[in-house]
Amino acid sequence: MNPPDVNHPPSDPLVSDGAAILVVDDNEMNRDVLSRRLEKKGFRVSVAESGQEALDWLGANPCDLVLLDIMMPGLSGIEVLTRLRETRNVSELPIIMATAKGEQSYIVDALKRGANDYVTKPLEFPVVLARVQTQLALKAANDRIRKLIDDVERRNAFIRSVFGRYLTDEVAETLLDSPEALELGGERREVSILLADLRGFTSFSAQRDPQEVMQVVNNFLSKMTEVIIAHGGTIDEFIGDAILALFGAPKSIEDHAPRAVACAVAMQEAMAEVNRHNVDAGLPEVAIGIGINTGEVVVGNIGSEKRAKYGVVGHNVNMTARIEAYTAGGQTLVSENTRRSCAGRIRINEELQVRPKGFDHDIAIYDVAGIDFELP
Repeated sequence: MNPPDVNHPPSDPLVSDGAAILVVDDNEMNRDVLSRRLEKKGFRVSVAESGQEALDWLGANPCDLVLLDIMMPGLSGIEVLTRLRETRNVSELPIIMATAKGEQSYIVDALKRGANDYVTKPLEFPVVLARVQTQLALKAANDRIRKLIDDVERRNAFIRSVFGRYLTDEVAETLLDSPEALELGGERREVSILLADLRGFTSFSAQRDPQEVMQVVNNFLSKMTEVIIAHGGTIDEFIGDAILALFGAPKSIEDHAPRAVACAVAMQEAMAEVNRHNVDAGLPEVAIGIGINTGEVVVGNIGSEKRAKYGVVGHNVNMTARIEAYTAGGQTLVSENTRRSCAGRIRINEELQVRPKGFDHDIAIYDVAGIDFELP
């Protein structure tokens, strides 16, 4: 292999791509010679003869790199460097000190203050060009990284907004931030389960136009979603005109039972607003029944590798549905476990003895009048 021709070195593979460079030097000859040679390489070059002129120009114009002298009247190059680094970091605006001051102390000081590189006069243009292109290549790489980060953040924001229509914020955040959260499986946990269902909706939906039916359902679900989220609940799923919500999963909370009951009270109160919208649209008023139960369940990702959801299974989920089935419109019924977990804060209209389907004995459920609980 023949040795490289030192008199005719290979061309630099890096290209200028029209990068904007500011040459700052109080010596007119130095400015002109350096700027002309850079322009021949395809750079867009501007010049400044003082530190203040450089700062003013940079404040009004985009720039990819600065070649900065140190010894200048007025503001020195070191002062200009210090001011620029207050607002623009080393990857955003590369700065190469080009100066006759070659002492080690000057080099160390400049690099500590944020200079990207340092060349000494008399300047050897091939060296200057190589260092300029290296810094521009690093800047371009950093620009691409920043763009990728911005793209990822925008994509995640979009995904969160889309997921938010199908999942709660807690579940969406867990899925995006922890890849292992996508794995199938679950854990045992005590939670409070709330099931709310429109009363008399089946006969209504059979008699009305589908668009009207969906408008009533969406009015109801939209408002109830707001109330549930405000009380720290997780909407597990919409089941037609019913809502299944969890308190205490996926985020553990100690006061899940009183939160669930307080949420139910607020949901019943919010039905007045739902019905105002219905009446204004020429639609009938509706009412909901709510059942709440507290107990141990299995929560986690349920399904298959191709399709899964965050959900809850267990005897206590079925118990909640059994309790809700006994409600009338405007009524909230809770289990003995929920009443006990509310530690005396719940107010009861009456106790009912019922025998749910599949039970061989009566159980007590309680008609809620209110609860003494305030959200933290």
